[in-house]
Amino acid sequence: MATDHLLAAPLQASEVAVRVDCFAAFQKEFDYLCRTVRRLGVRPADVEDLVHEIFLVLHRRWDDYDASRALRPWLFGIAFRAASAHRKRSAREVPYGWLDVADVAPSADQAIADEQARAVVLAALEHVPLPRRAVLVMHDLDDSSMHDIASSLSIPLFTAYSRLRKARKEFAAAVRLVQKRANPR
Repeated sequence: MATDHLLAAPLQASEVAVRVDCFAAFQKEFDYLCRTVRRLGVRPADVEDLVHEIFLVLHRRWDDYDASRALRPWLFGIAFRAASAHRKRSAREVPYGWLDVADVAPSADQAIADEQARAVVLAALEHVPLPRRAVLVMHDLDDSSMHDIASSLSIPLFTAYSRLRKARKEFAAAVRLVQKRANPR
């Protein structure tokens, strides 16, 4: 038949196992990836699409993953690069009448306080330049080791430490600024 060349060859058992492992890792870390790209400045409306793009990269690069090392720092490196590329693309796009509408449904006091704290953190993170923000998020929020951070971001270890130190100072100043703007007494 003329369409026989379009049909893929049957998958080998090892290929199926690799695809299952990759998909299981993605499912397990989906929420982590959503939180991570949001912390890296991706708009809530774009988070899920970007995480699915990250899965495509993960699937394509799965053979490069060293299973003896932690998965999250490796995923963070992929997410960081994807978020950076997304931000560059977004900067070139012209916005068209889309609004991110917050859910205004009533909730418990703790949920409101948590959301306010989360908003302060995200707003403050926006004031920290992306290279330093990546180190801060990986170390202080994701509890990654400095060696894993330096490896994932392809930077020297001492550069990672200096970025963390400077990012913490910038973040603390940004938190004060954001809180001052929110409560101008």
